[in-house]
Amino acid sequence: MSKNFSDLLRGLKPVILILVVQAALGGVIVFYKLAVIYGMSVRVLVAYRFIFATACVIPLALILERKSKAKLTWKIVFQGFLSGLFGGALGPNLFIASLSLTSATFATAVSNLVPVATLILAVILRLESLGIRKLAGQAKLVGIFLSIGGAMILTFYKGEEINLWSTNINLAKHGADHATRKHALLGNQVLGSLLALAACVSFAIWYIIQAKISENYPYIYSSTVLMCIAASVQATIYTIIAERNWSAWKLGWNIRLLSAVYTGAIGTALTVVLMTWCLRLRGPLFVSIFNPFTLVFVAIVGSLILNERLNTGSILGSVLIVIGVYVVLWGKAKEMKHSTHLALQEYPAESEAVDVVISSLQETHQICDTNKESHPS
Repeated sequence: MSKNFSDLLRGLKPVILILVVQAALGGVIVFYKLAVIYGMSVRVLVAYRFIFATACVIPLALILERKSKAKLTWKIVFQGFLSGLFGGALGPNLFIASLSLTSATFATAVSNLVPVATLILAVILRLESLGIRKLAGQAKLVGIFLSIGGAMILTFYKGEEINLWSTNINLAKHGADHATRKHALLGNQVLGSLLALAACVSFAIWYIIQAKISENYPYIYSSTVLMCIAASVQATIYTIIAERNWSAWKLGWNIRLLSAVYTGAIGTALTVVLMTWCLRLRGPLFVSIFNPFTLVFVAIVGSLILNERLNTGSILGSVLIVIGVYVVLWGKAKEMKHSTHLALQEYPAESEAVDVVISSLQETHQICDTNKESHPS
């Protein structure tokens, strides 16, 4: 019974960790919103985000991986450069640009196409087998579209308001009218749509690159340092070119500093480490399919501190997202079970050898117990 429970916990660990990641990323979106409302340049925030992340991850890499024999080749450095480009400097800035040119609802809804883009890229690069003729492959497709459909309902359909709690806290009240007027002036649906799609492709490419890095360079903290350093340099250069006002870099004991610290330490350092670990175990599709959960956490946090009301659309969309993720996980588990079964059939000698080793260990354990009983200390 205890063994089955421990196996269950071991299997649930990647799911729990990736849910923690999505909750942390939901906090990043909330801090993005607060930073914009309070007048901070989001390009500056993205640069600070990866600078703080680098400062947090370097000590971890030096302490936890100091004895590792890391062979840092030019290929790994180049992959780290690409990881910082697509997942750090390019992806977030494209998303924020689409956010300012269209609307938060539209940009967030389009960002849920990341699992689809990841699946297409993974299939093209032969990192993921679609297997549409099999039940497992069909389940993965159905689950992805259920999750996307739930995310669309969550963002586009409101329905009746449901007042579950009232905290009387509204951190976004200051400057809300100014933000609304600014959004109306900057609206450009065509360019914003293209930027949102480009952000989806960028994040999908980042998932694929991270999976490749974990194969060639199995050091989670060191690879995260590579990604954060590259993103810091690239985002800082871009911001210096685009943001000529040097006062925009000023931080004080306010929402600016809090946003930079949270998005860097929690929203980047912690999440990248956990995502890299999950990528190594389950692959890029497993990680990307949980993206719609970010909307669930944003809806909850928004109702608590931003005075945003929950509604029937939020609840219905959240339920569909959970069902979709469950269907994908079921398909993935069925696919892995089938692959393991085929491997045992293809190599029966190895399977028999494993059984012999296990039985030998059990016999040795029994002999040791007998000796202990015969010769008590």
